[in-house]
Amino acid sequence: MSVLDNTIIKLNGITKRYGYGDTTSYALKDFDLEVKRGEFIMIMGPSGCGKTTLLNIIGLLDRSTEGEYLLNGEDVSDISARRQARLRAKKIGFVFQDFNLIQNLTVIENVALPLVYVNRPRTVRLKAASNALKRFHLNEREYYRPDQLSGGQKQRVAIARAIVSDPEIILADEPTGNLDSRSSSIVMEELRAIHEEGNTIIMVTHNPSLTVYATRVINMLDGQIDTDVKTVADHNLPQPIEVKAKKRRARKISRTISSEINPEEEK
Repeated sequence: MSVLDNTIIKLNGITKRYGYGDTTSYALKDFDLEVKRGEFIMIMGPSGCGKTTLLNIIGLLDRSTEGEYLLNGEDVSDISARRQARLRAKKIGFVFQDFNLIQNLTVIENVALPLVYVNRPRTVRLKAASNALKRFHLNEREYYRPDQLSGGQKQRVAIARAIVSDPEIILADEPTGNLDSRSSSIVMEELRAIHEEGNTIIMVTHNPSLTVYATRVINMLDGQIDTDVKTVADHNLPQPIEVKAKKRRARKISRTISSEINPEEEK
């Protein structure tokens, strides 16, 4: 997919069905969605409307019964479990309401965990995790256990874990649901900063006051989209993270060529 094509996720006719015959029920039914790079989408709706199911399918944690899912232009609807795991590790970061930290690992080991799945050496993993924790002012707690942290600190550790592998997409399922108002505000400001760097964020929430952070608000009902409101035009979204990465690589190559041509400039 070209960088000029700003669509990162496209769902066509996604259906998630449970049961058979008279017992059939639908979590999602003929669901269509297109997500642009750099969007911060908040998904709202009553319990049981399909929000978490949608997030799990986008995050390749679950499969739809029917329909097509394009991720960066690739149909990932029926790929193998191994391929799903690789894509999750490289492309998607997760933040959960219950933090999902492993209690017998230290904070830095929890944050480094996604890099295990992309076969990074241990020293590289720990350095990247330490850098991520510094961003959230948690480097002094690298060797604490999760049960030694406050709820807000646990969620910031979870966000550090979500971004440690530089994913394009962050999926957040009620990330402030277990936090007090002050901790919620800190977490949302961190997510805002991540979004402004070019990450695409899709977040499920029950809290309407948090929609001020979103560029688009989707309300779901009975497994379908009820309302879909954009608060920021596509051309005003943050520059996609992929574009920034290409520019950084181009500048690095340019500096390397320049130093080879003019070695005195490097002194």
